[in-house]
Amino acid sequence: MHKYLFGLLGSSLIALSAFATLEAGEMAPKFEARASLAGEPFDFSLDDALSEGNVVVYFYPSAYTRGCNIQAHEFSVRMQEFQDAGASVIGVSLDSIERLNDFSADPEYCAGKLAVASDESGDIARSYGLNVSEAREGAKDTRGIEIGHGFTERTTFIVTSDGNIAETIDGVSPFENVEMSLEAVKKLK
Repeated sequence: MHKYLFGLLGSSLIALSAFATLEAGEMAPKFEARASLAGEPFDFSLDDALSEGNVVVYFYPSAYTRGCNIQAHEFSVRMQEFQDAGASVIGVSLDSIERLNDFSADPEYCAGKLAVASDESGDIARSYGLNVSEAREGAKDTRGIEIGHGFTERTTFIVTSDGNIAETIDGVSPFENVEMSLEAVKKLK
């Protein structure tokens, strides 16, 4: 019985380490995704964004949900500070591009200043070591519309122009996440 429990524990630890969030010093996985800015879809490439400077890649559970609304709004109102620090910002969620077109243009949230990318399959989130959960039946957003997709955890990666992760920020409130992200990019300037 003990051998079985130790075997089960060992395989659980191996499974958990397979989904370990990437940390400072590791290379950020490059990705391309359909994204939206001010309601206009475009093709986002992390490689192209990094050629312009540092990039804040922030993963969030879903557009039009309480914490994500706060975080998107905070990034949008502080966008000029990020740009002044030499960084761009891209939000990534499992939302469809149609939901993100609305969210990116919404004056209460992204306000046409914050680009958000669609990772409907969750493959981008998984490549960063993030957990992706299944859709929750009946889950509705703050507008009362059914969400209909899975979720990833709220985690932000500060990626330097050479493709390395300078810092990983998670386990904090949406406000703190934005503040800590701004402090991190200012240190890199």
